[in-house]
Order: sequence, then structure tokens, then C-alpha cells
Amino acid sequence: MLVISSREFRANIGKYLDLVSKGQDVILRSRHLGSFRLTPVVDDDGVMSEQAFYAKIDHSIKQAEEGKVFRQHEGESASDFVDRLLCIK
Repeated sequence: MLVISSREFRANIGKYLDLVSKGQDVILRSRHLGSFRLTPVVDDDGVMSEQAFYAKIDHSIKQAEEGKVFRQHEGESASDFVDRLLCIK
């Protein structure tokens, strides 16, 4: 793990982003703001705007109000329920 100051990071941003993209753990320390771990965004990460997030929530609420929901059957395990949902799509 590499621990660097915010000043060092600002002076060599490209260098540290390259290290992080290659799997190096980098901790950025700021005297005033605390410490931060630099982590690359991967395909599974969801990066969206606040507006897009709330639009998805509103869409889901509308689906629930219309009865477009999936319910777990009585006695069905959570694992079986998730497996059934994955087969629906």
C-alpha cells in the first residue's frame, strides 16, 4: 500500500492513476480532509447522475403501483427466488 500526500498527488496525478489502474493500493492523505483510498471504477460499478438515479426510483414506484412486481412464493428460499428472477429476464 502506498500512502501519499494530497500535494504529491496533485503534482503527479497521472503517475498515481496509472498505479491504481494496475492494482496498486493508494491512500491519499489530506491534513484537512482526512484520508481517501483511490479505487478504479469497474464495469459492475454503477455510475449515474442524481437525476438518473431518481428517475429510476420513480419508474420503479410506478411499476409497483401498477402491480408489476415479483413476489417470493411461500416456502421459497431467497436463493431460489433470485434464481427464478434471473430466469425471467
